[in-house]
Amino acid sequence: MGFFRKSTPHSESTSSPITDSPKAQIALEEGAAAPSPQGETKRTGIGSLFMGDRVIWVVFFFLCIISLIEVYSAASTLAYKSGRFWDPLVKQALFLAGGTVIVIIVHRIPCRMFKILPVLLLPISIVLLLVTLFSGAATNDAARWIDLGFIRFQPSEIAKGSVIITEALILSRSQQQEGASRKCFKYILIITGIVCAFILPENLSTAALLFGVVVLMMFIGRVSLKQLGALFGSLTLLVMLIVGLMFIAPKNGVFHRFSTWEERLESHFSPDDPKEDDPATYDIDKGAQVAHANIAIASSNGIGKMPGNSVQRDFLSQAFSDFIFAVIIEEMGVTGAVVVVFLYIILLFRAGRISSRCERNFPPFLAMGLTLLLVSQAVLNMMVATGLFPVTGQPLPLISRGGTSTLINCAYIGMILSVSRYAKQVKEPQHTRFDGPMTEIKHQ
Repeated sequence: MGFFRKSTPHSESTSSPITDSPKAQIALEEGAAAPSPQGETKRTGIGSLFMGDRVIWVVFFFLCIISLIEVYSAASTLAYKSGRFWDPLVKQALFLAGGTVIVIIVHRIPCRMFKILPVLLLPISIVLLLVTLFSGAATNDAARWIDLGFIRFQPSEIAKGSVIITEALILSRSQQQEGASRKCFKYILIITGIVCAFILPENLSTAALLFGVVVLMMFIGRVSLKQLGALFGSLTLLVMLIVGLMFIAPKNGVFHRFSTWEERLESHFSPDDPKEDDPATYDIDKGAQVAHANIAIASSNGIGKMPGNSVQRDFLSQAFSDFIFAVIIEEMGVTGAVVVVFLYIILLFRAGRISSRCERNFPPFLAMGLTLLLVSQAVLNMMVATGLFPVTGQPLPLISRGGTSTLINCAYIGMILSVSRYAKQVKEPQHTRFDGPMTEIKHQ
């Protein structure tokens, strides 16, 4: 795999082949910025604030621009009724501005420093999830929040990142000649299982999403296919058990969310009734969010109504969050939808390219894990908005309105950019399957 590289020994000579090359001399004579000995071009002025992969920076800013436009449009009716017309735009702009500051700060931190985060974040995440499980603030019949008065956040957002970073660290230290150590599977499964068990009662979709990303990372990290196959079989039985409990367990206490899950599954997977397709008898209040999302998509006529002209935003309770992709299609048409999808695809492929240029194992696992988390959540949100998946309550990363979720997603982008800075310092490394610092690894 391209993730695993062998470091090239540095020359002990005081002269630098980069700065001593004819191209570098010409660049210096022309006043251009000289590349650093590590391979990364030094930037001056405002460019020094935005280091790392430029494509990811462009994707990030495009997503921010789309967020400002569509969040303001989706929430404009509520703003009009409250008399505070600019509140949605100002609040989202402040969150995105704060997120941009976080990206700038985080991406300048050497990516090796992120190895200490699991020690800090993982215990904190578990404690916060326990607090949320027993005394969390409820919204839409789901106790997912911790309300401190001056701030309100979902601990699951912190937990997702802590699990991904922890798994990246475990996988990086478990690489051997034949693949990942068999013990790492156990460690990853225990940590992920504990966190997901605390998330699942109030937020099934987030727990499932996190577990799915973890499995993808284990596949990328060369965990034994036999172990992954056994895990798949066990998960199948677990899903069947949960589905069975939905229909027989009491819909109160710990299982109070079962009624919601049951309703969503039945509305999505129930056989089509010809009477329900009759406009004269169709009950739009049954599954109202999905119905209005479908109307929004259909009424776009493929070309969109232009930003600010959405009609279904007035009927979608989560138009600026869970169903913002439907509003994007209604206002910007198929072109707008394709642009949004394309931005996330670029982010994924760019992260893969960055990972293939890293010498050590932790940076690529970190970058790919965080990118898969963002892109998988985006795909899930878009599938819900287009009626391809049951309603889950997952926002569209970096586009949907949100406070802590936006800031945390910006931190993920900063980490990915930090890895890109590290990767840029590697100049034409020799291809081997493994790097040096891990035990029982032999270079080819």
